[in-house]
Amino acid sequence: MGPELSIHLLARLLLASFLGGLIGLEREIHGRPAGFRTHLLVSLGACLFTITSLEMYRVFGNFSGNGPVGVDPGRIAAQVVTGIGFLGAGAIIRERASIRGLTTAACLWVAAALGIACGIGLFWLAISVTLVALVNLLLLKEVERRLTRDTYVLVKVWGEDKGDFLARVYDILSDTGMDNVDAKLQKDLEKGVISIELQVKQAKKGSSVELLARLSAVDGVKRVSVD
Repeated sequence: MGPELSIHLLARLLLASFLGGLIGLEREIHGRPAGFRTHLLVSLGACLFTITSLEMYRVFGNFSGNGPVGVDPGRIAAQVVTGIGFLGAGAIIRERASIRGLTTAACLWVAAALGIACGIGLFWLAISVTLVALVNLLLLKEVERRLTRDTYVLVKVWGEDKGDFLARVYDILSDTGMDNVDAKLQKDLEKGVISIELQVKQAKKGSSVELLARLSAVDGVKRVSVD
């Protein structure tokens, strides 16, 4: 490997680190666990894997098909995509009825893609994708906030297993404009206690407060939680 090729490969690694670091910097500013260093390392590692894969093909490619060694230049890069899924899964956190970390997981995925693109020399494509990603993260967030979206809440009710208990709960859901999406029901026949877990779509802002107050007032209800 000559000095010119070494400098060219080093430039690929540095650009991958820079672009991945830019996306990670935005995540770092917003206090996400996977921030500047993580995204930089993901992009750098993906770039190195890609370069290594191409170099293996350059060295052993002549033996492919006829000799003992068969080299697929895309195999290692494909495993990068698989491996990044584990990092992405670690960035996703479920908190009660909500899920956090999806955007960070997507950023890690994009950082890996940038590393692969830099590794095969698609510099302008990698730079363009980085700019689009940053516009999405920095500017479209405000647009997303202004859009009307459905809000889902998790409602849990514990109470005495009386004849009209379930009917009254569902009547209150209907009156407050809540649409039931999913329901889980458990009964303790010995104690005569019933528990209901409902995933409902909230009709308007603040309606969950009204729902909590009305469910708490139902005769036989022992405890209510709305998350």
